[in-house]
Order: sequence, then C-alpha cells, then structure tokens
Amino acid sequence: MKASRERGFRGGRHRQGGAAIVLIVAGMAALLLMAGLALDGGHMMLNKTRLQNTVDAAALAAAKRLDETLGDTTQATPAALALFGSNAGAAGNNEMQASYAAGDIQVTVEYSQTLHPFTTGAPAGPYVRVVATGFEMPAWLVQLAGINQKTVAASAVAGPSPVLDVGVEHCNLAPMMVCGDPGDPDDPDDPDDSVWGYQYGTPDVLKTSASGGDTQVGPGNFQLIRLGDGQGGADIRRYMAGDYDACLGGDGEDVIETEPGNTVGPVVQGLNTRFGDYLGPMGGTQSQYPPDVVTTGQNPDLTAERNDATGDDDIFSGSDPVTTETDLDYSYSDYTTDVANGNFDFPPSPQGIGVPQRRIVALPVGDCTNTTNGQGQVPLLGYACYFLLQPVKQKGNEAHVFGQFIDGCRVNGNQGPAPGTGPGPYRIQLYDDADNADS
Repeated sequence: MKASRERGFRGGRHRQGGAAIVLIVAGMAALLLMAGLALDGGHMMLNKTRLQNTVDAAALAAAKRLDETLGDTTQATPAALALFGSNAGAAGNNEMQASYAAGDIQVTVEYSQTLHPFTTGAPAGPYVRVVATGFEMPAWLVQLAGINQKTVAASAVAGPSPVLDVGVEHCNLAPMMVCGDPGDPDDPDDPDDSVWGYQYGTPDVLKTSASGGDTQVGPGNFQLIRLGDGQGGADIRRYMAGDYDACLGGDGEDVIETEPGNTVGPVVQGLNTRFGDYLGPMGGTQSQYPPDVVTTGQNPDLTAERNDATGDDDIFSGSDPVTTETDLDYSYSDYTTDVANGNFDFPPSPQGIGVPQRRIVALPVGDCTNTTNGQGQVPLLGYACYFLLQPVKQKGNEAHVFGQFIDGCRVNGNQGPAPGTGPGPYRIQLYDDADNADS
C-alpha cells in the first residue's frame, strides 16, 4: 500500500514538471516574439525613415528642376531618380541600396497642376509626387509568427509655396532696394498688372547714378541696402553674386537698413557673375557663383540718361528710346523661350555649369516717401522679382542696372502663418501627401 502511494506521488510530480516545462517554453516563445516585434519593428521604422528622407529629397529635386526649366518634366523626372539613387547609396543605407539595385524598389514620379486634389497627368506640374514602393527587408525573430519579410513604402509631394509675405525671412536677396508706391500694392487682382507702381515687363533702371546728387532714398544713398551683419564693398560684391545667407525680414522685421555709398565696382563685379563675367576679385569663383544658362544681353547695350524734368532715368537702345518690352532686343519672354527650348550659352549640369534663373533677383521694396540721410531705415512694403536684361556696365561712378519686373521668383526663406497671395517671391517646399498614408 505504501509503495503504491509512493509511485502515485512520483507520477504526479513528473506530470507537474512536464506542465511547468511547457509553460516555460511557451513563455520563452512569447518573450522571443515580443523581442522580435520590438527588434524587427524598430528595424522597419528605421528603414522607413531612411526611405522617407530619400523620397523627400527626390521630390524637392524634381520640383526645383521643374521650376528652373519652366515646367520641363523630361528634366525633372531624371533629376528625381538620380537623387533617389544617390541617396539610396549613401552611408547607412546598405539595405535600401541592395533592394534598389535588385529592382525591388519601384520609384514613380507624378505631376499635378493642383495640390489638393493631386491630379496626376499634368504636363508641367508645378507639383511633384515621388512614390517608392516594394522596399523588402528580411524578417528576424518575427519569423516565429510566420512573418518572413517586412515591406515599407514612402511618398512625398513638393512644389512652390504661397508667396512669402512681409514679416518672414527672405534669403538670397540682392542687396539693392526699389522705391515703391505705397498706394499700389502687389495685388493679383490689380487691373494694371503692376507691383508697387512698376509695370510687369516694362524695362526699368535701378541703381541710380552718383552724378545726380540726391536720390529717391536720400542724400548719399544709391539704393544699396545692408543685409545681416555685412557691410562694405566685399559683402556687397558677394551678395550681388548670390550668397544665400543674405536675408531680410526675419522676426517680423518690417524695415530696410540702407547702406550709404555707391560702391560701383563691387556691384558690377558681383552681378556680372550671373552672366559669366568674373572680374577683379571674382576671378576663379565660377563654381561658387555659376552663370545663368542663357546670358544673351542687348544689342546695342541699353543706356540711361537723367531726365531733369521728371528726375528719372530715361532708357535708350543706341539713340532709340526704350519704353516697352517690344523696344528691347532681348526680353524676359525671349529668355523663357530659350530656357524651354534648351538654347543655352552655359548648359546646366551634368553637361555644363549653368544654373537657370541666375539672372532673376529678388529685391525688397521700400517706402521712400521720407528720405533717409546716410545709414538709416526705410519702411519695407514687400518684395519684387527682377530680370536682369544685360551685364552691368561701369562708367566712372555710374553703374545702372537694367531689367524687367516679373511676377514671380524663387527664394529661400520661411513661410509665415498667413501666406501671401498673387505674384511675388516663393520657395520650393514639401507638402503632406493627402492621398497617401505613406507620406
């Protein structure tokens, strides 16, 4: 009887031990699965972030090229794909590079005329969507749950921002101001198609000559302005050439700091890099300040003469007066046609070094109702876009800048809480892709 009880007790102990082993194994499997979910999930999110960064960059590249080429998708699409491939091969993106090289990742580039809704098939944008799908990664511990691979996708939309309004930072400006009419704002519904008193397309001359004494800005001020902490000829030169750290209007600033003096040489040397002329200290800076893709000027050169009756500078082509766009030998309309048709003086990358739109500069517009003597402040009205008609010619203390006001140009800067409307400076930026959860 005692032996029977002992055998029964030992049998029960064996059964309890077997159940405990099952529970331990199940618990270990659950822990492994949880660890796998954490490990594989983190791995997947890391690569999702890398893929998102890559499509973001590709969309911005396409939108910028689209803007530069006035809507040429045959150049924008290769720009997006080239940057995607380059970033996919960057350090740390080994898995993405392998997947892309194997043909698993599919990249599509789409264009829309509107942002919301994004309707594909637009021939010239201006909005671009880049979508990458099929990025497969091996599963690790989650294979315990029957999951053998992980797949992520990403999309990004980029295009022009609304107009950057007064009160937010505008960068890569030329250090030169325009005196505008406070009663004629940049109104998209304005029937006379003007900006602060200047007609779009009409030839204008900036940078008043030194021979006239007093100017619109005030005694000793020749439309030059102070950007950032920079001042003096060297800073004027590099800002005229296009240094992107030349900013104005941050932190709600609504005034223009004037820079006294004419500083003719630096103005000429800086602006003319945009035409492929590298004079004086600008020699050897071609890579830093590339020329525009089209540098055709006027034939004959434009000149200006002070009209004592009006106080303005009249423009001439040879002996013929120039008052309208049709009087010009080469206009902004001709420029846009040449860019669209690929009629380049300096081809763009990768064939050459030219950069489209270098001849277009953004300028602050000031209220010069009350003149400013010496270094001072002028109320900021807004911003205008100006197409340079020819290289700047220096004649003694004179350096007139000839151009046309146009209705838009790209700048760097910050978008404010209440974006402007109508024509004016804008930037290329990313948008949420409302049609794709992978954005």
